Amino acid sequence: MAKTNWKALLAAIIICSLAGALGSLFTFSAIPTWYAGLNKPSFSPPNWVFGPVWTTLYILMGISAYLIWQKGWKNKPVRFALSIFAVQLCLNALWSILFFGLRSPLLGLAGIIPLWLSIAYCIKLFRPLDARAAYLLIPYILWVSFASLLNYSICALN
Repeated sequence: MAKTNWKALLAAIIICSLAGALGSLFTFSAIPTWYAGLNKPSFSPPNWVFGPVWTTLYILMGISAYLIWQKGWKNKPVRFALSIFAVQLCLNALWSILFFGLRSPLLGLAGIIPLWLSIAYCIKLFRPLDARAAYLLIPYILWVSFASLLNYSICALN
């Protein structure tokens, strides 16, 4: 078993959290104003739920990326898997810009589809490299699946 490189692990978690921080720049100001005025489905969670859920997911994503990075950057499948991970991280931040920043549930819905697909692809790529890393992304894809349904419902209701 490889020794934990705590600095690299922390860096991976911080990098993932930065995607969330970027997205939050567009989210926080829209929640009490624009988002509050939208019609939402009955299954829409209270706003306070999103912060703890996303914080947990970014930590799990960081751990997952770290486990793959540990397999060796010189390994071509590792580099490819982490490049797809970087793409999904960018798509993650982009969704907040589309939905909250541009105040467009329709653009958000258009953006969440490639996000979901890229997460699924990461899970597929991570599994043969380190199954634990793939499993750590399962809560993320489940939450994005729920968010997709929520996003779709908001489109339909507005």
